[in-house]
Amino acid sequence: MNTSYKYFFLLAVIMFGCGEKKKNMDEQKVKLKGTVVKSDFGSAPDGKVDLYTISNENGMTVAITNYGGIVQSIKVPNKTETPLDVALGFDDLSGYLGEHPYFGGIIGRYGNRIAKGKFTIDGTTYDLATNNGPNHLHGGTKGFDKVIWAAEEAMSSEGFPQLKLAYVSKDGEEGYPGELSIEVVYTLTEENALQIDYTANTDKVTHVNLTNHSYFNLNGADSSDVLNHEMKLRASKYTPVNELLIPTGELADVANTPFDFSNFSKIGRGIERDDEQIKFGGGYDHNYVLDEPSMSSPFATVRSHVSGVIMKVYTSEPGVQFYSGNFLDGSNIGKGGVVYGKRSALCLETQHFPDSPNQEAFPSTLLKPGETYKTSTAYKFEVMPTL
Repeated sequence: MNTSYKYFFLLAVIMFGCGEKKKNMDEQKVKLKGTVVKSDFGSAPDGKVDLYTISNENGMTVAITNYGGIVQSIKVPNKTETPLDVALGFDDLSGYLGEHPYFGGIIGRYGNRIAKGKFTIDGTTYDLATNNGPNHLHGGTKGFDKVIWAAEEAMSSEGFPQLKLAYVSKDGEEGYPGELSIEVVYTLTEENALQIDYTANTDKVTHVNLTNHSYFNLNGADSSDVLNHEMKLRASKYTPVNELLIPTGELADVANTPFDFSNFSKIGRGIERDDEQIKFGGGYDHNYVLDEPSMSSPFATVRSHVSGVIMKVYTSEPGVQFYSGNFLDGSNIGKGGVVYGKRSALCLETQHFPDSPNQEAFPSTLLKPGETYKTSTAYKFEVMPTL
């Protein structure tokens, strides 16, 4: 080998070695941003179930099961610098296999209510399961919160730990047209945010409205109520409902009503007020029309002076169902033997509007072949600064 060839050969070896070293250093750096630990969570009628515990370096952990994509726990730092579980749920799978109000689950195909369990697409009427009086609620008798999802541990391009879940909903499942392929990705960031990214594709025109139904109590999942939590919500309008909680089609101003959270207000401030809408919901169980949906600026901020925990919520969706836990009735015994009573938690379910398939003036939830359904939501947790 002549001198020039030797030079170029050695240079190539050095460059390759440096490249491999950099690649290994980059991989090592990525792995330092968090972990995903898989453990056995029991067996459901449809198969084996696992629990995935995602952790970051800041002391936050989120546990998610592939049964229903359920968020089983969210442990965040509080003002005492100890982990505090702020999500309602059960210690084991048996609780989720029984009757419960959708604790932590992925909701689909359609989150919220569809009037009379019917909608029409291109002249064809589809009959869905009616599981909420005469209406269809949260995907029907066996929604996405009650199926086993294919799970994969992953890392984001920034090195954040992820859990990727996939499910194929068959044509005709719960009455919906089209085979729907769904992927839901949970990511835990170094900023203590749990981000949820949803994508879906269909082979027939159908309606899709996915959300997550986590119940939050910022004083801890063993706390008795959330009425002293304070919330600020950037939504100047909401969708009033009838006595069956189906939207009337109106977009009403929140100003001068119990629904106004444009400034920080206690959730219990107007929850017992003599107001027809409050009476229909037994409290808050209404869709808010967001002023500016954004993944860079929160539409909602909830805080507790007791724990010092702040939760900020971001979304690309046009609405959010604010639910104040009115129908929790003590029939569910949760983690640590805690009885979940009325208004012991709140939900902020990011979504398109209820009954959109039957409301032409609402943003459409139609998904067509060749299109991709894509939405994102994040729940970010902080601690109030000490004075």
